[in-house]
Amino acid sequence: MLDSVVKELSAMPLMERLFILVIYAVLAKAVDIFINRILKRLAKNFTHTDLDDKVFAILHTPVVLTVFFIGALHLISVEPTPAAPWGVFLPHAVKSVALIIWTVTFLRLFELLAEKYLLKILERGKIGTDLFLLFKNLARAITIIMSLLWLLSIWKVNMAPLFASAGIAGIAVALAAKDTLANFFGGISIFTDRTFKVGDYIILDGVERGEVVEIGIRSTRILTRENVQVIVPNAILANSKIINESAPEPRFRIRVPVGVAYGSDLEQVEAVLLTVVQNNPAIVSDPAPRVRLRSLGASSVDFEILCWVEDPRYKGLEIHNLLKATYRALAENNIAIPFP
Repeated sequence: MLDSVVKELSAMPLMERLFILVIYAVLAKAVDIFINRILKRLAKNFTHTDLDDKVFAILHTPVVLTVFFIGALHLISVEPTPAAPWGVFLPHAVKSVALIIWTVTFLRLFELLAEKYLLKILERGKIGTDLFLLFKNLARAITIIMSLLWLLSIWKVNMAPLFASAGIAGIAVALAAKDTLANFFGGISIFTDRTFKVGDYIILDGVERGEVVEIGIRSTRILTRENVQVIVPNAILANSKIINESAPEPRFRIRVPVGVAYGSDLEQVEAVLLTVVQNNPAIVSDPAPRVRLRSLGASSVDFEILCWVEDPRYKGLEIHNLLKATYRALAENNIAIPFP
């Protein structure tokens, strides 16, 4: 009985279209219920973050509308199809609206993920603020451009002249802004190679030493110990010899040479120097500090204190403290520091 009713309805184009519309409306409602009552409940019970709830909130409406769009395309394809130009215009219009909705959805998802994950990279100091914003805006621009190209392809627009014009314009821009592009890609290489990050202490070409305070689009800023800011273009920085004192871990080894007079008790000297290091709270205990006899010099027996500090920025200060403490300790133990 039901089969005969369906066949009779199918024999009538208008009724068939209404029937298809009802079917897809039911499917859309089913998807809506599935997302609201099953997926969201599972996410709430099995995850401890609100990220999935926000993702479902963004995807909910586009997914339901997509079911309607599929139904609309099915509806339009039923024979007899709409007369020209509607037979061509309506499918393209439906696809275009769907593309726009999903483009906006993707941009919202990207914004959500950027706030959740990319900001953590920014907080850890791996990149500067402007470089972070550049990557964010670049991803948006690429998404919009790809969507526009897709939209043009839906409407069967010939894109060969567009690509030719874009190629010529691209060459002109590249020639006019080659230095800017070189600095931009230099910044990209610094970020991808993880040469250093904001907060690291680096030595540039064996000359400039300082803390990286910002990795920008065009340049990187280094603050020296003299509190002078050095701005280095990324193109130069990417091709320079860089010593990163903060990598692979921030602990930094310092060496303090000490010369004592001939005739000194070497075991006593070693014990006194170790005590000096161990009494300094800024010196880490692991790796353990050491004292090594380096040479028998022309006028002194040359020792060297080897120890570690938590961060390269403490290097100068702790060498200063160790030298002062060493001088006092040697004097208290009647150990002479000879003149040349």
